Amino acid sequence: MDYVSALLPPAVMAVFFIGVIRVIVKTQGGANKAKEDAAVDAALARVEGTRQAPANPDV
Repeated sequence: MDYVSALLPPAVMAVFFIGVIRVIVKTQGGANKAKEDAAVDAALARVEGTRQAPANPDV
């Protein structure tokens, strides 16, 4: 019975890991992809806008 208790935790972790990977793969793309892309583009535009603000206005 020791071998069962030794193999059970890795087997359970493997099942959960496969489940997480399946969820990640399934949620890529689809109907929400355009919304997610727009949100990322907006966030990047805000970051780029603040990064390009002039540090020295005299130049």
